[in-house]
Amino acid sequence: LYRKGGRGLAYELVINSNPCIVYLMEENTMALQALVTAHAAFGHNHFFKNNHLFRQWTDASAILSYLDFAKGYIARCEERHGVAAVEAILDAAHALMEQGVFRYHRPPKLSSERQREGVRERLEYEERSYNDLWRTLPPSKDGTKANETDTGIAERKKTLNLPEENLLYFLEKNSLVLEPWQREIIRIVRIVAQYFYPQRQTQVMNEGCATFVHYTLMNMLFDRGLISEGAMLEILRNHSNVIFQPGFDDPRFSGINPYALGLDMMQDIQRISTEPTAEDRDWFPDIAGNGNWRETLLDAWANHRDESFIRQYLSPALMRKWRFFILADAASEPHYEVASIHNERGYEKIRAGLAQSYDIGSSRPDIQVVDVDLLGDRRLRLEHKVKNGIMLEEASRDATLRHIRTLWGYEVSLAAIDAQTGGTLNERSTSQIGK
Repeated sequence: LYRKGGRGLAYELVINSNPCIVYLMEENTMALQALVTAHAAFGHNHFFKNNHLFRQWTDASAILSYLDFAKGYIARCEERHGVAAVEAILDAAHALMEQGVFRYHRPPKLSSERQREGVRERLEYEERSYNDLWRTLPPSKDGTKANETDTGIAERKKTLNLPEENLLYFLEKNSLVLEPWQREIIRIVRIVAQYFYPQRQTQVMNEGCATFVHYTLMNMLFDRGLISEGAMLEILRNHSNVIFQPGFDDPRFSGINPYALGLDMMQDIQRISTEPTAEDRDWFPDIAGNGNWRETLLDAWANHRDESFIRQYLSPALMRKWRFFILADAASEPHYEVASIHNERGYEKIRAGLAQSYDIGSSRPDIQVVDVDLLGDRRLRLEHKVKNGIMLEEASRDATLRHIRTLWGYEVSLAAIDAQTGGTLNERSTSQIGK
């Protein structure tokens, strides 16, 4: 593909391990090798090592050995149980990958070498274990099942730690139909999803940091006479392609380019720290004119994610440069409305709206396991908290419910609950979908 002139292909690949590993495309020219080395080996590497989300949620020192274990384990499962059986579990688990992370507390570290050696013992123990939760009690003398009382409902929810937002974790630990090897595959998918969780929250910052670093370093090298004019022209051409941002009415527009927005925000922070305007001093009194742009950027890179970074550092000057505006698209109205533009009245709303669009808590559906009838038909009950009237797309919802049923083995229902009123908007179950 590269030799045939394919477009949109990666010049490098960076892995958040310890130490960080960077693969460079061998067909790159030396000028381009210098550019992507500065971008990935310096920029991304620094961000991975210092941002609080990566430090809290990922274990870079163990990911390579864990992925090696996962690769070997799945290969052995394919040999023993067949490719089709393994693919069925992987398809179902991958469909629930975004609902397979712990969002609000730190997950356990990845398995160490010693723990991975004990996988066989753990699986054998699970095969021998008897889960007393799944026994079926006879009805009481008055004909009322034990789980129909408020006390019984509360007790089983407490036992199963419900509600539970991590669907893959719940299915791995509580599904009656899964075999031990299938549970281990779900666990592998969970851990991989958790590894990528911080990256989904920091795309603008991560790419902005790396782009700012490579642009700054390349210019410093050129100023010192270490890069020729011809090489610098090639570097600038590739840099310009990376940060190109089509307008909203351009056929090529597909959203905000994280490279472009990230770089502009980093350079804007540099400007505010060294050459602030009166407007900057009003908006950013803590950093305006402090003269130490490096420390300001290092602090921002370490302590923010995209949502908080934009909410904290997006300046009116940058909003004017990008000509940001907000469209109101209420479903009850036949037309769009320009609700805010880049002026004095619109700055705060634009900054808050753009920051909100990068908050994965609001852009990802909030689906939780709320109950399961252990002593009856074992129906798994899920709830989707509907925010701002945004419902799940029906075809995707039904396909995902089928995947959950594959892992659960029994009836699954999903109720859409209005986040403000608590009222039920609709309910869908796998019995209504079919195979």
